[in-house]
Amino acid sequence: MSQSAADRLAAVPETAQAVDPDDLLVRVARGDEAAFAALYDVLGATVFGMARRVIRDPARAEEVAQEVFLQVWQTAARFDPARGTAKSWVLTLAHRRAVDAVRHDQAATNRENSYDWSPGVDHDQVLETVTIRLEHEQVRRCLEGLTELQREAVNLAYYQGYTYAEVAQVLGANPATVKTRMRDGLVRLRDCMGVEVS
Repeated sequence: MSQSAADRLAAVPETAQAVDPDDLLVRVARGDEAAFAALYDVLGATVFGMARRVIRDPARAEEVAQEVFLQVWQTAARFDPARGTAKSWVLTLAHRRAVDAVRHDQAATNRENSYDWSPGVDHDQVLETVTIRLEHEQVRRCLEGLTELQREAVNLAYYQGYTYAEVAQVLGANPATVKTRMRDGLVRLRDCMGVEVS
């Protein structure tokens, strides 16, 4: 046992003889801070070593070791000496937490890698969908403000790909009249949509 653990144990007479991790953990379950400090001194390096074997990053392994001891402090009452040693219980917690950390970090990396960071690409699908729906609704409203001939001509030319001559033939109208009606209809659409022409 390290000198610091002996010093901490000597500070509290009840734990002066409790150098066994099992005894220390039982005392930790009762809220004994000196026993917790001593348990940390006894098992800290082992817990870090376990985390370090699972996690490549030493700083991340240190975080996990700290989380393990926080969990030990909070859940020490769950330790049952009849089912195993304190060391094996704490190392089981350390292994689980280290594996969870690796999984969490890998999932975060996968999410990061799946996101396309290319400049100028909009990835907010919800915003894009809402914007498109609002624009479509505005176009529909503006089309309703046209005369029937204008609306049919614009629909045939811009949504179905007909030429002026084909629109005139489908509508049974003079091609010059169709061009005029379409031009007037497009001006009204532009005004309705609030599009400025430079």
